Amino acid sequence: MIFRKRYIVALLALALVQGACEKDFLNRAPGIELNDEKVFGDAVQAARYADEAYNYLINDYVRFNSYRGATSQASDEAVSGNSENTVVTLNKGRYHDHAVAASLNDIRDVWERSYQGIAITNKMLENIDKVPQQTPEQQRIFRPKRVRGEMHFIRALCYFELLKRFGGVPVIDKVYTVNDNVDLPRATVDETVNFILADLKIAENQLGVDTDPEYGSSNYGRATKGAASALVSRVLLYAASPVNNPTNDKAKWKLAADSAKSLMDKGWYSLQSSYSNILNVPESPEYIMIKVRGNRPIAGMFQDFSMSPASGGQQGQMNPTQNHVDMYEMVATAKLPGEAGSGYNPQSPYTGRDPRFYANVLYNSADWQGKKIETWRQTTIVNGKEQTTYGKDAGTDIKFTATSYYCKKYWPEVYSTNGGTQTLLNYIYFRYAEILLNYAEALNEAEGPASDVTKNSILGAINQIRARVNMPALQTDNPAVVGYVERTQEAFRARIRHERAIELAFEDHRWYDIMRWKIGVETINTPMYRMDVVKNANGSFTYTKVLLGDAFQKIFEDRQHRYPIPRTEIYKSKGILKQNPGWE
Repeated sequence: MIFRKRYIVALLALALVQGACEKDFLNRAPGIELNDEKVFGDAVQAARYADEAYNYLINDYVRFNSYRGATSQASDEAVSGNSENTVVTLNKGRYHDHAVAASLNDIRDVWERSYQGIAITNKMLENIDKVPQQTPEQQRIFRPKRVRGEMHFIRALCYFELLKRFGGVPVIDKVYTVNDNVDLPRATVDETVNFILADLKIAENQLGVDTDPEYGSSNYGRATKGAASALVSRVLLYAASPVNNPTNDKAKWKLAADSAKSLMDKGWYSLQSSYSNILNVPESPEYIMIKVRGNRPIAGMFQDFSMSPASGGQQGQMNPTQNHVDMYEMVATAKLPGEAGSGYNPQSPYTGRDPRFYANVLYNSADWQGKKIETWRQTTIVNGKEQTTYGKDAGTDIKFTATSYYCKKYWPEVYSTNGGTQTLLNYIYFRYAEILLNYAEALNEAEGPASDVTKNSILGAINQIRARVNMPALQTDNPAVVGYVERTQEAFRARIRHERAIELAFEDHRWYDIMRWKIGVETINTPMYRMDVVKNANGSFTYTKVLLGDAFQKIFEDRQHRYPIPRTEIYKSKGILKQNPGWE
């Protein structure tokens, strides 16, 4: 297997960068003081302009509100102990409370930044043939074929981010002047999908594979043929999903399955051997495209969002729910804790669970940073009065963990104000496990497990992922054998969705999966639970699953399967741009 690297690195903001072109493309940015003739009449400036388009792609998990909100907190994966308005707005589905919603970056910010990115790609595509290529140096600095592929890829990804949130959107494929009418109607979902796929077809033809010489270490961050193929897989999966495919057209599912299988068959990528550091390695055979965030300060995402008070955290509000924790199977039986015969012990709740639980979640008494996580409380009688003390990671008020859990996936162990060490926490655009999951889901929806060929193909994709963490393989042959799943499309659907929730936990998938499957009403409206941990006098613990308070319970209405288009955009369009149903 050829070893591959796909990275997105931090690009500089718009600035005038003088001098010769740097070797690493992150040092290129367009000069805001230059006119079009100077930008596209110079290979260096044109390359900087093209690279600026990457700045408008989403690049972090925690972005809803200045490192204090993530899509995980909107879904059933987690809650936030912080009660600020944006968090409450998310929980209660009040996206149009615009005194608050203006800062809900997954709505307004994504709409604005996506169209800004699209504008840059349109401008570059319109001017790409004007860039001089007379000398070998100009040809080295500005590669028209690759740049063309990158612009089509970035435009496609920007449109996909809009599609998955809003449905069909206005499609802009050219540069507009100040005199042009830009009040455009929305394209349909199918028209938007077809536009994206047309862009990606060009991108696949223009871009090279990861091992091409021009994709060396100085060019980490470039879109490749593999990234374009992965985006095709995801686009087709979303296009086939219930929110976009209300008639359940099986042909759409078949296209999605074939697309994922095509990328699998190329052999460009494979699962890395370990799951526990899936976000933290500088390179991996599983990475198709990622943004390496690199070593970054503890303050911000970590200290303000992920870390407990004992490690110097200030908020510690990324708190996995008991609902999410209950989704991790028992290794010995491949059953959920609540299933008969699972072997689950409520007073030893973290013993014998799916290894991905230990990679994703921190829990009471877990080993961490050379000590134990302490999220317990203890009540004693002192001078005839009841007195409650808390473990060092529980904090003394609700702004620290509301559930007795922290998100290990967002908190690399070396991050502590005491140590100050920094490490990687990559943002993954695409990794190979998702392609396997895409294939299993799409094939099951297209054909189901009725034939041995499709049954084995579906289970084969899922069992590759389970084998990495030594979870029992799923099988349909014998109900008495561990890993049995009933051979029906419905049973397979449940197992595939469950596997996706575990494997891709906290990686920016669950919330959008819930939206595209149209299961938000039954999933998000379900009561959210925490674990109450009581430390006994003898040092043992008593664990009790309890309901979270009203502030942490969530509301989801059918209209929330799509976001509302920002009202300012509706108002500006003079009635041309139509709002999503239920948000009028």
